[in-house]
Amino acid sequence: MSIVRKRFFFGFMESQAKWLNSMSDKGYRLTECGKLNYRFKECEPAKYRYAVEYIGDRSFEEAEKYREFLESFGYRVFYKNMNLDFATYKLTFRPWADKGGRLSSNRPDSTYNKELLIVEKKDDGKPFRLHTESDDMIGYYRRLCHPWYYSAFIFALFAVLLWPNLICSVIFGLLTLLCIAGIIVWNFRIRRLIKDRETEE
Repeated sequence: MSIVRKRFFFGFMESQAKWLNSMSDKGYRLTECGKLNYRFKECEPAKYRYAVEYIGDRSFEEAEKYREFLESFGYRVFYKNMNLDFATYKLTFRPWADKGGRLSSNRPDSTYNKELLIVEKKDDGKPFRLHTESDDMIGYYRRLCHPWYYSAFIFALFAVLLWPNLICSVIFGLLTLLCIAGIIVWNFRIRRLIKDRETEE
């Protein structure tokens, strides 16, 4: 028996992984991802574990290599979108991304609408982490900071340039503060990982 569940992506990657794992706990295994929907089939409760990773800053070739690398361990991998853009022609500029991932369009060889990887493995009783080394996690979190830095700079610039219009300036100022909050969250995680690594050494 198949069911279709619809869910918008509004939170961090952890919220999506948490939701997928809760679906697995209820006895549903992910079989397909659409732009707005997820398809599941019934399975033994808690048989599968899920992790979600952002790959929108990579080129399509790098994303494909990483997907193939994960599949070589026996994991099932799904691409998932973060955008809800239904335009016919799509083009996104990601200045923080690696070379090859800065311009993304709706061409098949692009990461547009494939910004996330959902990775599934059979539950073995161990926590499911795609990055097990602290250096890998630190590098991944630093990559996640890049869009926040760029957005904070752009919003702050608009807040200053639109200063004569107080309402617009305040709105962009609040968006800047929101981005700074994101930067603080990721940097707090990075510092905690660095501290844990130093403690282990």
